[in-house]
Amino acid sequence: MGKGILETLYMVFFSTIFAYILGLPLGVFTVLTDSDGILKNRILHKILSTLTNIGRSIPFIILIVTLVPITRFIVGKSWGPTATIVPLSIAATFFVSRIVEQSLKETDHGVIESAICMGANLPTLIFKVYIGEALPSLIRGVALTVINLIGYSAMAGAVGGGGLGDIAIRYGYYKYRIDVTLVTLVVIIIIVEVTQLLFDFIAKQIDKK
Repeated sequence: MGKGILETLYMVFFSTIFAYILGLPLGVFTVLTDSDGILKNRILHKILSTLTNIGRSIPFIILIVTLVPITRFIVGKSWGPTATIVPLSIAATFFVSRIVEQSLKETDHGVIESAICMGANLPTLIFKVYIGEALPSLIRGVALTVINLIGYSAMAGAVGGGGLGDIAIRYGYYKYRIDVTLVTLVVIIIIVEVTQLLFDFIAKQIDKK
C-alpha cells in the first residue's frame, strides 16, 4: 500500500507539472485570441478551442491505449508509473487549458484596459494582469487538476499503470479481497480531501479580494 501511494503521488506530481507546461499557454492564448481578447484572432481562437474540446472528449482509458506507441518511444515501455505519466499529462493538458481559460476570463476588463493605457506590454499583461488577477482561481484549478489526475491514475491501474488503482484491481478485484479495495478507496479519498484543503488554504492566503 505504501508503494502504491508513492507511485500515485509520483505520477500525479509530474503529470501536473507537464500538464501545466503545455496547458497553461494553450489556455492563455485561447483567451487572448477571443473576440474580447487583446490579440483578437477568430480563426486561431477557433482552432485552439476546438483542440481543447476534442482533447477533453477522449475517454482516458482509450487515450492510454492510443498513446502506447508514443509512450513507448518516449519512455521505452508502455507500462508502469513512469510510462503512465505520458497519457496522464496529455489528458490533463486539455483539462488545464479549459480551467485556465475560465479563470482568466474572470479578470476585470477595466483592469486590463487600465494596464493597456499605462503602456503595459504583452508579457506584463499576461503575467501581471491576467494571471496575477486570476491567481486564486488558478490555484483552485490546480486542486481540480490534481484530483482529476488521481482519478485517472487509478483508472490506469487497469492496464498496468501502477499506483493505488493497480493495487485495488490486482489484489482487490482479481483476488476478491473487498477489504483491499475498501482500504485503497479510503486512502484515495484522504489524498483528495487533503489536496482540496491545501489548495483552498493557499488560494485564500493569496486572494487580494
